[in-house]
Amino acid sequence: MDTIPVERIRNIGFMAHIDAGKTTTTERILFYSGVTYKMGEVHDGTAVMDWMDQEQERGITITSACTTTHWKDYQINIIDTPGHVDFTAEVERSLRVLDGGIVVLCAVGGVEPQTEKVWFQAEKYRVPRIAYINKMDRVGADHFDVMEQLQTKLKANPLLLQLPLGTENDFSGVIDLIEMKAYRYGSDLLGATHEEVAVPAELHEEAELYRERLVEQVAEHDLEVMEHFIEKKLVDATMLRAGVRRVTLELAAIPVLIGSSFKNKAVQMLLDAIVAFLPSPRDVSAIRGFSPRTGEEITREQSTTEPLAALVFKIMSDTYMGHLIYFRVYSGTMKAGGVVVNPILKKRVRITRILKMHANKREEVKEVGAGDIAATVGMADVSTGDTLCDERNPIILDAISFPEPVVSATIEPRHTSDHKKLDEVLDKLKVEDPTLTVKINRETGQKIVSGMGELHLEVVRERIRRDFSVETKLGKPRVAYQETIRKVARGEEKYFQQAGGHSQFGHVVLELRPTNGADKLRFVASIKDDVVPRRFHAAVEAGVREAMDFGFIAGYPVTGVIVALVGGSLDEENSTELGYKVAASMAFQKAFQAADPVLLEPIMKLEIRVQDDYLGEVMGDLNSRQGRVTHLDNRHGLHVIDVRVPMSNMFGYATALRTLTQGRASYAMEFADYAPMTDEKMQDVLKNQLGIYSLN
Repeated sequence: MDTIPVERIRNIGFMAHIDAGKTTTTERILFYSGVTYKMGEVHDGTAVMDWMDQEQERGITITSACTTTHWKDYQINIIDTPGHVDFTAEVERSLRVLDGGIVVLCAVGGVEPQTEKVWFQAEKYRVPRIAYINKMDRVGADHFDVMEQLQTKLKANPLLLQLPLGTENDFSGVIDLIEMKAYRYGSDLLGATHEEVAVPAELHEEAELYRERLVEQVAEHDLEVMEHFIEKKLVDATMLRAGVRRVTLELAAIPVLIGSSFKNKAVQMLLDAIVAFLPSPRDVSAIRGFSPRTGEEITREQSTTEPLAALVFKIMSDTYMGHLIYFRVYSGTMKAGGVVVNPILKKRVRITRILKMHANKREEVKEVGAGDIAATVGMADVSTGDTLCDERNPIILDAISFPEPVVSATIEPRHTSDHKKLDEVLDKLKVEDPTLTVKINRETGQKIVSGMGELHLEVVRERIRRDFSVETKLGKPRVAYQETIRKVARGEEKYFQQAGGHSQFGHVVLELRPTNGADKLRFVASIKDDVVPRRFHAAVEAGVREAMDFGFIAGYPVTGVIVALVGGSLDEENSTELGYKVAASMAFQKAFQAADPVLLEPIMKLEIRVQDDYLGEVMGDLNSRQGRVTHLDNRHGLHVIDVRVPMSNMFGYATALRTLTQGRASYAMEFADYAPMTDEKMQDVLKNQLGIYSLN
């Protein structure tokens, strides 16, 4: 296998709201670039990238799938990410390792709730993007309206690069405003060929106007184009294309293309835009990490001449191969048979095989270099976010952060003989999915599984049945609340225990302060070393963290707390780590109960699209669910309602909305934030606490 120069690699991901056409677009790209000989369709369950049985049955993407293709001497590594909010962690981990993104938008639906979510996830990682307005053949398609939404909802600076030939059912191609040429796609050969034609006379004036506007927009952020624009010199296609690339890489603007993936129109031009405007690994700033030896920051250029540094971003269970470990190489070269080190675990690992992934198929290669994405097998104890690096030049890259679960349910095997097997299966799935957590309720002894939504837990249950042959009973989904404090308080505990001739002593004073909720815990040791020696500080923090796993109002995890070690004492003979750990846990409990504790509940962001005939019924129902309307709009004859509503009031909403509107309304929901409960609602939750663990 020939090594592709880093400059000719593109690591890109498709991101969008559910049903915008991400997977369909990816299928066309694989067909036109020669990876597949037949187009797969989401609605037929034949899409290459939706390879899981559940994805094919449900018609949605559940797990991010990787593949590699080539276009005009460029290698394009593609990750197709889910659009459903329950699987947002798949988007998060993918964005961490991508260099560029394509945000797919529906020409009718425009910027939808999950579009906003993935957009701001991409903003966090500073990922340059292209916007692709899909479904231009649909009735009601309006790319200008979508452009306006990009500006108003996402605060983007969109650069329109194309105009449509025809509208809705008559959409047949595009006018390229950079080249000032038109391209018409026929129905023959599944859109694999197109005809280059002159810009139609009736559209020429409009095309000239929008090209001039494009030049002006690029000139605002690019010096070379600005000089020509001011001096009224011709900005030719080569200069304009280079200017669009520069402003895209600087995140100053977003190129916008249009097309119809399902009708096989203009997808090849999207491929051209990917290689023309999105960055290679070399265009992205050098990666930063820190030395596991000294803690000092380390910078590495994304080059094969640098020492090896790779990030594990995804782990998948494979029936025959164990765990598949997906990684992105940032610097150096990883070779089959070579040895790398996991600096977090301080373990040396031999790379037995390197695999290039094509959805659920794989191709074995001897090596992969900087900028590439691949997988390996045979690693034990590795976790998502771990670094793999050269043992002589160790580095730890920044890990990946994931959202907290918002829905919980009990889970039990239907057959008592499967208890141990279920534990093993859940351990495997937790390695794969960092947003899936499993805990044992201390009062009932039942397993509580938590995830990002009802669908998430249903998919987990179905995977356990299909992939591991364990039948389970899943309890009624319940909200995963959190606990925090509202004021400052102190707690003191002196622990002394003697057993078998060994004494355990610990004495600490802790001060708790509420924080803004951004951090789960911030631990500070504000104490002299001769009061509680530094060697015991880690034990104190461990005791605090253990106490936080199950709160003291209703047993939910504690978050948003600054814990300061402000006092205590030392017994030279009997002080132990265990003593300080136990004392810290008990002192935390005392302080927490004195700090005006409160339950936090997840608040969901809801967007509803409803006809005028049913607006009153829908608004009345939202009021009964304690919904707070933040925006009301009218789009394409539909009322679009933006609402914030407690998640506890949203179970079964799909059925309720269908009943209220005779199935004519639609909605999308995603997690927004945690908010404190009222005291009245908190008392209601506590009264109903015993019902949480009943199985259906």
